Amino acid sequence: MSDLPSELRYTKTHEWVKDNGDGTLTVGITDHAQEALGDIVFVEAPEAGRALDAEEACAVVESVKAASDIYSPLAGEVIEANATLTDTPDAINTSPYGDGWIFRIAPADMSALDALLDAAAYEKVVEDEA
Repeated sequence: MSDLPSELRYTKTHEWVKDNGDGTLTVGITDHAQEALGDIVFVEAPEAGRALDAEEACAVVESVKAASDIYSPLAGEVIEANATLTDTPDAINTSPYGDGWIFRIAPADMSALDALLDAAAYEKVVEDEA
């Protein structure tokens, strides 16, 4: 998993979080998660304006194999859902850390980002699951 972006933070439930540098965060699922799911055919992202608690199930990603809940890594308010996933949900398969992002959030407490896993700690979580 050497291609894991080191600038991102991660959760044990396989979400990644990018600090956008403007008080907002972008959230998606990791390459490991999309690979485990297989071909993604549908994404239900949370709507803008929705308040989320940390670790709350807030989105669903469906593949040909299974449906999987996506959890909010931090408490806050959804500011944008990735509308392109409606027509091209497979963007998560082809670009999990790029065009395949799922939603953006304005966190209630930005310092909570520090409690998430760094790339090395996330790699250990994946290795321990194997």
